Amino acid sequence: MGFIDSYKHLEKLCGDMLRTQHGVSAYIAEMESTPKGSYLVQGWDEDFKRLKHYRWIRNQIAHEPNCTEENMCEYGDAQWIDDFYDRIMNQSDPLAMYRKATRPQPVAKPKQPYQSPQPQHTYSVQPVSSKKKVRKATGWIVLLIVAALVGLFFVLKYLVN
Repeated sequence: MGFIDSYKHLEKLCGDMLRTQHGVSAYIAEMESTPKGSYLVQGWDEDFKRLKHYRWIRNQIAHEPNCTEENMCEYGDAQWIDDFYDRIMNQSDPLAMYRKATRPQPVAKPKQPYQSPQPQHTYSVQPVSSKKKVRKATGWIVLLIVAALVGLFFVLKYLVN
């Protein structure tokens, strides 16, 4: 396939993927507006520069007199575009790799050490809450005070008689 045919295929794929008529330009714009793309994806800058360069070549061929594939393209240009097309199809293009790099990763549960199975019908004592403990202790204190007062009453009654 020649350069222009390869570019047209890539243009259509990018347009379909990004839902626009401006396929390669939209892909380039998406790369420009992607934060940390060159940091997270190896080869990001190289792909970005090549896409912009090939878009420029395509525009020159389409709009400038005397510009043709023969005098504008170098050996391997069409092949690079075909390879980039395949990378989009395989989801190994820069935008796909960026989405993979920024996708939230599921948190793996830490492995628990082996525990022997527990009997099915076990009865466990539920811990008493601290409020219950305080009420119980207060009840005992009140009971002791009442008992002491009753005992004191009988001692005083016995001493007075």
